[in-house]
Amino acid sequence: MGNYYKWTQKLYHNKTNYKMILSIIIPVFNEEKTIIQLLTAVLNSKIGDIKKELIIVDDKSNDNTVKLIKNFIDKNKNTIIKLYQNSVNSGKGYSISQGIKNSTGDILIFQDADLEYDPNEYNTLIKPILDNKADVVYGSRFRGSKPHRILFFWHTLGNQFLTFISNMFTNLNLSDMETCYKVFKREIITQINITENRFGMEPEITAKISRIKGIRIYEIGISYYGRTYEEGKKIGWKDGVRAIYAILKHNLFKK
Repeated sequence: MGNYYKWTQKLYHNKTNYKMILSIIIPVFNEEKTIIQLLTAVLNSKIGDIKKELIIVDDKSNDNTVKLIKNFIDKNKNTIIKLYQNSVNSGKGYSISQGIKNSTGDILIFQDADLEYDPNEYNTLIKPILDNKADVVYGSRFRGSKPHRILFFWHTLGNQFLTFISNMFTNLNLSDMETCYKVFKREIITQINITENRFGMEPEITAKISRIKGIRIYEIGISYYGRTYEEGKKIGWKDGVRAIYAILKHNLFKK
């Protein structure tokens, strides 16, 4: 897919000054309505003495997203923020893979830019890894007692169906394979080659980590502030069909 280039402030960090670094991978596409609020929430989230590294990958937005991000970087020079731009629209999976390649953190988390997920929950999500009990943590929208916006029945059923089919092949008992909030130790996610350029990356990653010998996967209930399609939700039924294909491809035809 397309090449990319980096735009970042000249900021250098000495890793030894911090306990560790959390890389927050943020794929964006036409997010001008929410990107500043999201980045502000990410910066304000409390994660103790862990340093944050924001890796933003823009997927050829055609609105003011990039301009807003660059202005935000200029105003927050004490934070590690790196912006990469795909030369052509290449998909969320491609953007995630580029973010991983350009990250330096000990722990990596994926963060959507649409405000459906709350960065204030980073502490909860990374705790099993910090406690050396987990290698991977999934944030589940279908577990726990935190707030969940009530929206589409068929969309929820579709998510649960995809998770069910994925679990059949991986032998995992996940409740939310399609969740955005996935957290990884660096040595786990960097050994996975993500080949799905769009939303098929979710089942691909799940299939591939399930085959890692001795992997410790945890799931934690998270809040979910879902959006309607009028509010900008992008995923549709075609993405669900591709997810089924990706489940079959990366489980039945594994190398």
